[in-house]
Amino acid sequence: MKKITSTILLSLSITGGVFTSCDIDRFPNNYMATDQVADNQEVLFDNMLNGMYAQLKTWSDPMHRLGEYAGDNMMIRGASTDAFYEFITYSRTPDNYRLQNFWDYGYKAIAQASNIINMAKDTDDPEIKSKLGECYYVRGMMYFYLCRAFGRPYYQAPDKNLGVPIVNGTPSEEEISNLSLPDRSTVKDTYQQAINDLRTAESLITTSFKSADYASKEAAQAMLSRVYLYMSGTYENPNTEYADSARYYADLIINSPQFRLVSREDYMKSARTAPENYPEAIFVIKRLATDFPGFDYYYGIGGMYSNIGGMGWGEMYASAKYIELLDETKRNDWRKGDEGIVDARAKFIEPQYITDDNGKYTEVLRFITPNTAGTGYTYVQLPVNEGRTECWTVDENNKPKDRYPISLYSGRTPEEEYYTINYNGATYTGVIDYKMALNNGYPMFYITKCSREDNLESQLHSPIISRLDEMYLNRAEAYVKLGQLENARIDVNEIRTRAIKNDKAAYDASTFSANNAAQLVDKERQLELAYQAERSYDVFRNGGTLERKYPGPHPIDNVPATDYRVTYYIPQTAINSYPSGSTLTQNPTSDEGVILQ
Repeated sequence: MKKITSTILLSLSITGGVFTSCDIDRFPNNYMATDQVADNQEVLFDNMLNGMYAQLKTWSDPMHRLGEYAGDNMMIRGASTDAFYEFITYSRTPDNYRLQNFWDYGYKAIAQASNIINMAKDTDDPEIKSKLGECYYVRGMMYFYLCRAFGRPYYQAPDKNLGVPIVNGTPSEEEISNLSLPDRSTVKDTYQQAINDLRTAESLITTSFKSADYASKEAAQAMLSRVYLYMSGTYENPNTEYADSARYYADLIINSPQFRLVSREDYMKSARTAPENYPEAIFVIKRLATDFPGFDYYYGIGGMYSNIGGMGWGEMYASAKYIELLDETKRNDWRKGDEGIVDARAKFIEPQYITDDNGKYTEVLRFITPNTAGTGYTYVQLPVNEGRTECWTVDENNKPKDRYPISLYSGRTPEEEYYTINYNGATYTGVIDYKMALNNGYPMFYITKCSREDNLESQLHSPIISRLDEMYLNRAEAYVKLGQLENARIDVNEIRTRAIKNDKAAYDASTFSANNAAQLVDKERQLELAYQAERSYDVFRNGGTLERKYPGPHPIDNVPATDYRVTYYIPQTAINSYPSGSTLTQNPTSDEGVILQ
C-alpha cells in the first residue's frame, strides 16, 4: 500500500492535483492536502477518478467548437476576432488558443486516466478493476477525439499519415531529469490504441450501468461502434470488416435493456431533460448549474447559439441548409407552436419573431438571394399583403416603395405558404412567415439544443458523447457498406419516423435504393446529430465535400476530404514545449503535403 500511496502523490503533484497543508485553507474540488493522502487512500482513489471526469468539462467546450463550427449546420452573424472563427472559415493556424485548449485538456485527461491505471493496474479488487475500466474508457475516447481532429480520415493511408503522440501517463521522478517525448504515432496506431483501451474498458467494467455521466461497459461499446465506423472506409470503397464491427457494437447497445428510444414528444423535450433521466443517454459530460456562476453562462456552448434567461451572445444561428433539411417533407411552421412542428428536430430551433409598435406580427416573404458582390447569399424579408398577391420594399419612413407580384409555388401544398417572386431580374422561392429580428442582416434562428437542461431557463447543457439514436444510424451506415440495404432502411426509418409526423417520413424499397442509400443515411445523421460536434467529421471520413452555400460571412468555397485543411494544425505551443532532442511533427500546410494512399 505504501508503493501505491507514493505513486498517487507523484501523479497528483505532476498534474497539479496536490497541495501541502500550508498552501491553502480551502481546497478546490477533487484536490487533497498531502498530509491527507496516507489516511484516505480509498477516498483519494475516487477523488482522482472524479478529477478525471472534471477534466472532461473543460475539454468538452473546445471539442464542440472544433467539430460543430467547421460543419454546415450553423452560421455566424459576422466576422469575429475570437479564435473559434478560424474553425468556421478554415483559416488554419497553429497559434490558436482554443485549439491549444483542446490539445492540452485532452492530454491532461489522458495523463490523469493513465496515472490512475498505472497506480492500480495490478489490483485484484473487482471494484477497483471496474473503476480502472472507466479510466481506460476516458483514455481511449481522448485518443480517438484527438486523432480525428489532428489526423487524416482513416481511409487515407492510415499507416502513413500521422495521428497523435501516445503518452500514457506522466513521467516518473527519474524520467523527468532526462525527458524525451515521442513524436506522433500513425493514424492506424493511434486508432489501435483507442480500440485497445476501449476493449479493455469493456472487459473491466463489471458494475451495472449507473447513469450517463459515468463511463460504463455500454459507453465503451458505443464508442467502439463509432471508432470502427470511422475506420470502415467510404461508401464507394468500404472496409467490410470494420463496418461489421461497427454494426456488432451498435447491436449490443440497441439490444440492451438499459436504453430505449423515447417517444416523439419526449424527444422534443430531450434538451430540457437531465441526462441521467434520459433513456437514450449513454455517456455525457455532466455539467451542473454551479459550474456557471453569474455571467459564466455566456461562455457555455449554448451561449453562442442563443440568449436564454438573459445569458448568451446569441450570435450563431441554424444555417439555411439545415432549416431546408428540416422542411424537406413539409414546412415546419414555428408560428403555430408545437402544432406546427413537422420534424421533431425543429423543436431545437427557435426563430426570433418581432412585433411592431402595436404588438402585432408583420407577415413577410422571406427568401434568399445571392448578395451584391456575388460571393455569398443574403436573406430578404419583404412585407406581404393579405391577399398573398404582392410584397414590397419600404423606404426610410417604412412606406411601400417597390412592389413585386408573388404567386403560389407549385412544388408545395398551399398551407405551407411557399411563394415565388421575381426579384431584381431573377426568380426565387420563399415562405410567408412572421418578420424576424436581424443580427447584422441575418434572421436569428436560435439553436436551443445546447440550452435549458433540467428545465432551467439558462445555458446549462451536458455535452452529448454517445446516445442511442446514434447507434441506429451507425448500424444503418454499416449495413449500407455491407450491402444490406433493407436492414439499413429499417434503421433509418426507426429514427426518421420517430421525428417526422407525415406520410413522407418512411422510405420504402423504391425510395431507399443502392443509388441513394448513402446520401439518405448521411442526411439523417446530419438531422439527428446536429449540434453534437459530429457533422464535419462525418463528411470527411466518408470522402465527402463540405458545401456551405447559404447566408453567412463564411467562405463558400467547397472543402473536399482531400483538402489539407480537413485536419487541424498541431498547436505551436505544444511543438515548442517539446524538450531538446524530441520532435513533434506539424501537419501539412498545403495540399501537396497530403498523403492519400
